[in-house]
Amino acid sequence: MASKQTLIFVLVLVCVMAATEAQLGLIGGLLGLIRIQGTLFCTLNGNIGNGTATPAFPNANVQLLCGQNNRMIASATTNAFGIFSIVLDPLQFLVSSVLNGCNLKVDTPLSTCNPNLPSLGVLQSPLQLVGNTVAGALSVTNIIPRGFNFLGI
Repeated sequence: MASKQTLIFVLVLVCVMAATEAQLGLIGGLLGLIRIQGTLFCTLNGNIGNGTATPAFPNANVQLLCGQNNRMIASATTNAFGIFSIVLDPLQFLVSSVLNGCNLKVDTPLSTCNPNLPSLGVLQSPLQLVGNTVAGALSVTNIIPRGFNFLGI
């Protein structure tokens, strides 16, 4: 009798697990994020220098601007190491639209990290897809700056 109850319990447990797996399979494509991340350096172009130790650009405001009107969609502040991360909901943004219609802009003056750099102008970068990371049912689309350029005012 005990083995019959155990068998029924195991069958019920297997059915519940299968139903849960099926539900996650249906919505698994919806469980994702778009992550735009990078490191900003204290140089005229925001990129790492050649052959020397390049300091990071801490506390810089990095904005994601999209569309013809360059509307700010999201922003982040770099940490002490110059690292920033912006996370977008893929239900609100298409990856192709972000890649083709958005840019990163740093409007924090370069002179805040190095007084020898300009105090007027911005850094701007197009975006580049580097791939996807999957962790269980969560999929993360990883995007980085293609390369910052200084735009003087």
